[in-house]
Amino acid sequence: MKTYLDCIPCFFDQALRAGRIATDDEKLLKRILDELGVMLSHISLESTPPEIGRLVYRKVREITKNPDPFRELKRESTQQALALYPSLKRTIEESHDSLLAAIRIAIAGNVIDFGPSGSFDIDTAIKEALEKDFAICDYSAFKNYLVKSERILYIGDNAGETVFDRLLIEQMKKPVVYVVRETPVINDAIAEDAIQAGLDKVATIISSGTDAPGTIPSICGREFIHLLGESEFVLAKGQGNYEGLSNENRPIFFLLKTKCRIIADDIGVTEGDIVLKGMNV
Repeated sequence: MKTYLDCIPCFFDQALRAGRIATDDEKLLKRILDELGVMLSHISLESTPPEIGRLVYRKVREITKNPDPFRELKRESTQQALALYPSLKRTIEESHDSLLAAIRIAIAGNVIDFGPSGSFDIDTAIKEALEKDFAICDYSAFKNYLVKSERILYIGDNAGETVFDRLLIEQMKKPVVYVVRETPVINDAIAEDAIQAGLDKVATIISSGTDAPGTIPSICGREFIHLLGESEFVLAKGQGNYEGLSNENRPIFFLLKTKCRIIADDIGVTEGDIVLKGMNV
């Protein structure tokens, strides 16, 4: 997915929000915005949003000297999600279709995102995800790929959301390789966040090899690229992974809630919709 003009104000908004989490020095915040303006003036709109986002958050880290501004927020959101884990597991097990219920709950976890808005209500998101109709639901294809695949490549998104991913992994009952970011960016999960969520108990955790807030194959590490190339069943969570992988010519299932009109338009749904979309399946 390419970057649209409407994305530019969002980059400034995200940079300022991240900057304020990292520092209360107004001069540094002004410098972030000044340097971001210069940087964005030289960037092609043919780049994907995660490619630009990678540079935006690098700029925030560089200027504030804070390598992981969202670290405490990530830990807190994971603890909150872990507190919900037992009741969510019961909800799934008591459902007439436990796999579909787990998919819905995994999508509910996708609201734990400090990128586009910085605010969310997880209880409301869970209720909505369990009751709301899918805008796109390629569930039959999902089940077919699940049956015929020996292993699943599951590309994660945010910390905290990782707990909801764990519930889905437990329902799929297949070996899973779970992909996190190499180094901190926004509240995207890195290895320590995935381990805090207990994903090391149900999956093999690897890094994508990049600090982009999404998966861009051209800048990812060799191990991930090898697994992506040989995987029969690829599952990608969230908007950043959709932005980076939607042009890939391989079967991929995207699970997300659309939190941005631009991405919703690109998918062909409405902002706020829940989506299970299989591409090239």
